[in-house]
Amino acid sequence: MKVLAVNSSARRDGNTAILINRVFEELNKEGIETEMIQLAGQVVEPCKACWACGGQENCVHRKDNFREIFDKMKEADGIILGSPVYTANLSANMQVFLERASVVTDMNRDAGLFRHKVGAAVTAARRGGAVSALDAMNHFFLLQEMFVVGSCYWPLAYGQMPGDALKDAEGLETMRVLGQNMAYLLKALKERR
Repeated sequence: MKVLAVNSSARRDGNTAILINRVFEELNKEGIETEMIQLAGQVVEPCKACWACGGQENCVHRKDNFREIFDKMKEADGIILGSPVYTANLSANMQVFLERASVVTDMNRDAGLFRHKVGAAVTAARRGGAVSALDAMNHFFLLQEMFVVGSCYWPLAYGQMPGDALKDAEGLETMRVLGQNMAYLLKALKERR
């Protein structure tokens, strides 16, 4: 089994990556392969609403690495979306990425590209806006007929400067439990298939 994480932070290996890696630790303990794609330094182009993706099962435009990421998401058993909170919501790159991915999946609804996969969202926030960011990412999962994993609290941690999330003991514990729950659900679904 494999879990792919898409980290939309503008900072490579920042607080959002710390949280994703904490989830990965638990998944790896259970023998689940993990990979993180970091969008730092990259620009994801917005959807052009051309509808050419219908029947293609991916976007037809090639100016960025969206197609490669989307293919990896289709292959994965689980998907983690990670975004820092910017202006009380998602990062711009995550918003654009999810809008484009939603159009592709909607235009290929019969293919069930992410149906019955496992999804988890995490966010790093300085103060407010974390729940709004989590809601936006979880709405993507729900629209794709995915199973959303919960934890012992909202999957967020506080931190502004790189490394600050390591000081949030409750946030780190929440990520640990999220990883355990994600592994449990992935294994249960594998047995069901």
